[in-house]
Amino acid sequence: MKASEVRALSAEELRGKLEELKKDLFMLRMQHAMNQLDNPMKIHEVKRSIARVKTVIREQELGR
Repeated sequence: MKASEVRALSAEELRGKLEELKKDLFMLRMQHAMNQLDNPMKIHEVKRSIARVKTVIREQELGR
């Protein structure tokens, strides 16, 4: 998910997206622990998406 896509979302949508990404990260970690994960780079991508969403949420809180 690109930063421009994240900034286009409302505050409520961002919170929902954050929860969804956290669940995805949990499932990816479980698959990795059981050696069922095909692409380990997916964990890295999801972590970055979480960081983007958190950054935009914080920017909105500060009014930027």
